Parts: sequence; structure tokens; C-alpha cells
Amino acid sequence: MKFLDQAKIYVKSGAGGRGCVSFRREKYVEFGGPDGGNGGKGGDVIFEAAGNLNTLIDYRYAQHHAAKNGRGGAGKDRSGLNGDDLVLKVPVGTQILAEDKETVLYDLNEAGQRAVFLKGGDGGFGNAHYKTSTNQAPRYSTPGYPGEERAVWLRLKLIADAGLIGLPNAGKSTFLAACTAAKPKIADYPFTTLSPNLGVVSLGDKADPLSFVIADIPGLIEGAHSGQGLGDRFLGHVERCRVLLHLIDATEDDVVGNYKTVRGELKAYGGGLVRKPEIIGLNKCDALDDSSIRKKVAELKKVTRKPVYILSGVAHTGVREVLLKLFEKIKERS
Repeated sequence: MKFLDQAKIYVKSGAGGRGCVSFRREKYVEFGGPDGGNGGKGGDVIFEAAGNLNTLIDYRYAQHHAAKNGRGGAGKDRSGLNGDDLVLKVPVGTQILAEDKETVLYDLNEAGQRAVFLKGGDGGFGNAHYKTSTNQAPRYSTPGYPGEERAVWLRLKLIADAGLIGLPNAGKSTFLAACTAAKPKIADYPFTTLSPNLGVVSLGDKADPLSFVIADIPGLIEGAHSGQGLGDRFLGHVERCRVLLHLIDATEDDVVGNYKTVRGELKAYGGGLVRKPEIIGLNKCDALDDSSIRKKVAELKKVTRKPVYILSGVAHTGVREVLLKLFEKIKERS
């Protein structure tokens, strides 16, 4: 299934049915009077977060959605049927944005959560509604009220506890495959990850699973905020994360420069990402000798003033230690 995290759609609620003008015409009923029924209400447009969806691809090729109109009233005081509501199912974590792509109208971050986005139009009144002691034979009714129409953007931000960030080829997908059952694409060239991947980390046993969700996003390069590489739009998928794991390729010469590049892109993106707790992992250490590792760890500690964990997703070196630290940070911010 193709991953899509952004789509523009047009939605319209149903119009109300018109009221009816009718009079009783029955034998032996001398003064029948008005009996025109009211029109039915138009259907609402409702967004619902569905736990079994993980992409907005359904809205890529179906962009126009309308609820049903209410039916008109009829004689013998029969009201028209209400129009069926239109329920649009979206993945958990979907935001509904105004047309400016900035104003958040609704944020559906729990499975089953619903938002009535557009109300259907009310039905019109039949002539029976207007009967009074001084106007016993009204010959008019009212049309139904029109529905609402609006264009909105849907933007998906995945729900994960921890997020993996770093330059392309930092080993993020390998790390995800090493600690979860996820099977992301892994290759020895940049940008093998073209869309976010989720995996569930299980550290404990059945009695105490100690599990959390970790998200891997495409790599960042210098200038991603201005559209270089794959851009920085995928950073939206780690905005909800409680902690970030910043992986740095130990085989690169300038590990400090690589760290600063990614931090600069986080700052340019905004969204409070630079203020999130960060755990630093020096990855691919199985390819270096001990002296080289110590030198690069010292360089990073001097700049970041944070602990630097020695990792290897391929050899599973230090993986559990980092995962336990991630879980600790997640619990602190729960």
C-alpha cells in the first residue's frame, strides 16, 4: 500500500428537504385543513479516526465527498427522510486543516474519535406548521436550508513514542529492524527510506511487556527545510514523539558536523523538536577500532554535553541499553 500523509479534499453536507403544501381531501371530512409535512434534515459530514488505517491514499483519487440531501415532506403530515450522514474514516493522528494549511480545525489522535465537521441543512416547514386560529388554510411552505461546503487539507502525523532522526545512511532502518519486527528497506545508498516506518519495541515479557512504538523517518540533509533532498515535511511524524534518538554514522569523518546539520534542520522546521529530549547514538561502531570510537565519542560529548551511546544495529551492540533509556524517557513524559 502506498503511503500518503497529505491530501486536499472538498466536502459538502446535505441540504434540507423542502416543506410540502397539501390539504386533506377526504369524503365526509368537511374541514380537512392543511396537512403538508416538513422536509428532512440534510446529512452531516463527520470525520472518524480508524485504528486500522495508516495512510490517506484513499483520498488521493477521490477528492469530492458529499452527504445526502434530506427528502421533501408530503401530504398527510408525512415528514421527509433525513439525509444519511457522510462518515469519512481517516488514520489515527490525522489533523484537519483549513485551506491555508496552517489552521488546525480538528486533531484526531485517538481511535474511534469523531468530529462533526459540517452540519446538514435543516428541512423546510410544510404548510401544516403555519396553521393558526387566524390562518387556518396557509398555502405556503419553506424550502430546506442549504448544506455547507468547504475545502480542507488532511495531514497525517503518525502516533509514536520515540522517533529516529539522522542523516541518510545513518543506519536508522537497520536499527529499526534490529529492535522491532518491522522490515524496512535497507541498502547501502542514501534515501532508501522514502516514507515513515513504524515498529513496536518489546523489552519485557508477557506479564510486563515494556513496549513502545518507534518511528523511522527519511534522512535529513543540509537544506532540507528549503526543499533539498526529500525535504523536512516528514518531521511532522515525530512531532508527537516524547523522545528522539539521534543516530550518527561513526564511519563518517565529521561526526560533529553531521550532528549540527541535523539539529539545524530541526530548528528550521520548528514544532518544538529541538526542545524534545534527545538521546545520541554513535552507530555502525562495529566498523571501527576502539581508539577511533573513543575519539569520536569524546568529540560529540564536548559539543553536545550529553551521553553518547555506542551502537551497532547490525551487531546488536548497545541496542538494548539505548532502548531501555528511550523507555525511561517515555515513562517520564507520560
